Amino acid sequence: MTDSRETKKVIGVRRLKEAMAKPASLRIITVANQKGGVGKTTTTVNLAAALSMGGLRVAVIDLDPQGNASTALGVEHLENAGIYEVLMGDLTMSQAIQKVKGFPSLECVSSNTSLAQAEIELVPMVAREMRLKDAIDELATQRIAAGEPLDYIFIDCPPSLGLLTINALTAAKEMLIPIQCEYYALEGLSQLLKTYELVKKRLNPSLKLSTFVLTMFDGRTRLANDVADEIRKHYPNELIDIPIPRAVRVSEAPGFNQTVMTYDASSPGAIAYMSVARELAERGKPFDSNVVSINYKREGEIA
Repeated sequence: MTDSRETKKVIGVRRLKEAMAKPASLRIITVANQKGGVGKTTTTVNLAAALSMGGLRVAVIDLDPQGNASTALGVEHLENAGIYEVLMGDLTMSQAIQKVKGFPSLECVSSNTSLAQAEIELVPMVAREMRLKDAIDELATQRIAAGEPLDYIFIDCPPSLGLLTINALTAAKEMLIPIQCEYYALEGLSQLLKTYELVKKRLNPSLKLSTFVLTMFDGRTRLANDVADEIRKHYPNELIDIPIPRAVRVSEAPGFNQTVMTYDASSPGAIAYMSVARELAERGKPFDSNVVSINYKREGEIA
């Protein structure tokens, strides 16, 4: 019996007719949210794919032990060396990075099965929070020297606030937060913002909270619209106000080792992510964020 996935292979290199705006300098964006299932990986890989299709040089670092970003990009990650070996100092980033098929200039540093133990192994290391930053700085310097500077690096974080996420926030210039349009997503936001402020104060003063993206949006529900209104109210400058709809094609694409950009470029999810990527590119430089403390306690609940 023929595997239906064979009919969904990526053919050729996908490019947009209209190029994306090139940033003034390398943008290193950590995609973080300690709540699972909010669309971190989906947002990471689809924005990276869209920007690459727009003619920009993009790299994805899969810092989640589950390796879902690597799967979605069609990159081998179960047995090969990847970001774990980079963090342990066994490989440089340039040695671990892999080309993603079907895209003009998209690369990935994959996760692998060993990454799950990295949280423990990093604990006794000197400057443990800076391991990823040092590796990225080395890669960026090498690419500049080669005349092929990277435009974007996306770091896909695990659903936790452990040492891997701290490494990602320390290495990044910006933080992008995908917000699922449900109450529980808002509940955990204040904890994430506390971690952001702590990293900014102690480890990475230049870190900016630059972007919010609304994911899994169902405009038919009052809750989804209420969540969107809260983010618009408190973060009008940071929010890219193009909600990503709940879409079957977006969910199906990783099963074929693809992003939705190549799986079904005309689907609502792909169109929304493409629009978000173009807006992200237009913003060009990160900007200062006035972090507003949001209290999402239920009525009558003790703060």
